[in-house]
Amino acid sequence: MIYFDNSATTKPYPEVLDAFVKASENFFANPSSLHRLGARAEKLISQARLQIAGILGVKPGEIFFTSGGTEGNNTAIKGTALQYRSRGRHIITTSIEHASVYESCRQLEESGFNVTYLPVDHTGRININDLKAAITAETILVSVMHVNNEAGAIQPVEEIGELLKAYPKILFHVDDVQGCGKVPLDLHQAGVDLCTISAHKFHGLKGTGILFKRENVKISPLLTGGHQEGLMRSGTENTGGIVAAAKALRLIHQKYTQEAGALAVVRNQLFEKLSALADVSVHTDPGLSAPHILNFSVRGIRGEVLVHALEQEDIYISTTSACSSKTKELSRTLLAMGVTEAEAEGAVRISLSYENTLEEAEQFIRILERTIQKLQQVLGRNT
Repeated sequence: MIYFDNSATTKPYPEVLDAFVKASENFFANPSSLHRLGARAEKLISQARLQIAGILGVKPGEIFFTSGGTEGNNTAIKGTALQYRSRGRHIITTSIEHASVYESCRQLEESGFNVTYLPVDHTGRININDLKAAITAETILVSVMHVNNEAGAIQPVEEIGELLKAYPKILFHVDDVQGCGKVPLDLHQAGVDLCTISAHKFHGLKGTGILFKRENVKISPLLTGGHQEGLMRSGTENTGGIVAAAKALRLIHQKYTQEAGALAVVRNQLFEKLSALADVSVHTDPGLSAPHILNFSVRGIRGEVLVHALEQEDIYISTTSACSSKTKELSRTLLAMGVTEAEAEGAVRISLSYENTLEEAEQFIRILERTIQKLQQVLGRNT
């Protein structure tokens, strides 16, 4: 099997599964309980929070646990809107955000907020001057993803943070779900106020996420009830998932330190080989994108057809975002980048992990060439 769909989800590391099982078996009590067993579970969560804060270079009190990227993005965006709606009702984001950001903004528009969706160039990056021009006296939030989940484009987060220093009343939210463990980001240096990551994107478990909220930044909670997570996110904590997330984050940062160059080599090999194939258009600029994502299309072959054909060869890739792959709409991201509708209909995504190898890349290209030829023959007979 060749698994090239790591931006959809990653396979949990064995050490992560082991940490989850041990925490769930030995620290099963409700962390909010007053008895000794509850206190032990609460202490374990505190230790995980401390470890995560150390890895991210922030304070433990700035780390809040969620169910994943979608909840984190909804909390950051809607929580800011609710908290500061008397200050202003204008939000700035981009035209290529993940659905959890984009749909949150659309929902806020229905509630009377104004949202500016910044355009991107053909590489998928915004122009910092467009952002500056969009800011008004009503702006309360800028939400920009670090790494695009479909094409891999890296946004100029540090430049945005520098610009926003001149606007202290505007909060800056970054969706770092795809960047975490692949593209470094110093949250404080970049001036980020809110940041979302999701454990299952870096070999942790589904259902566990992390929201960074800068100290002294106040937002309204979306989930109220038992006052967990410093009133930010009520609900009984997922002790095993939190411990597993801390373990996964530590391991992925070790992998980055040791193997970031090797990951880029695999991606660059795939880019070179794909670019040389007839009828293939690559939509990712490797010089301006994360080292693990490549988006391409084959002329005349729909993306879902290619995905299922490669599945027959035990190779797993995806169309667009996994959260949107079952819809029939064309990729909003690719269209915003200027990709034609025909190419967008055929677009697929390769997304790598540190476990993928050059040998797998070479095997993938060989099988892809053969698969394209077969599909073209079949499609040619049916037209």
